[in-house]
Amino acid sequence: MSVSLDHASLEGAERLPTAEEMYRLGLMASTPGAAAESCLVSAHKWFNLAALQGNQEARVYRQQLTLEMSAREIAEAQKQAREWLRTRKPALERV
Repeated sequence: MSVSLDHASLEGAERLPTAEEMYRLGLMASTPGAAAESCLVSAHKWFNLAALQGNQEARVYRQQLTLEMSAREIAEAQKQAREWLRTRKPALERV
């Protein structure tokens, strides 16, 4: 079996983060640093996306965050995760 790939079609394509990278983005968003405050909504979104890709640690952290978040914040995080997936669906389908 032969696979043909048109490399020109990949020019300018967005590189999608791996589950591990999504998990790390969640960690960064959930941990206050020198440059920015923590954002639990963003952290939940990244942990959710990483968990969807099979990252088990992200599932644990996502669950822990829900204990600190309101229902409205959780709903917003889920909305953002769905939007992230929706806007990248064409790229995901090409992989």
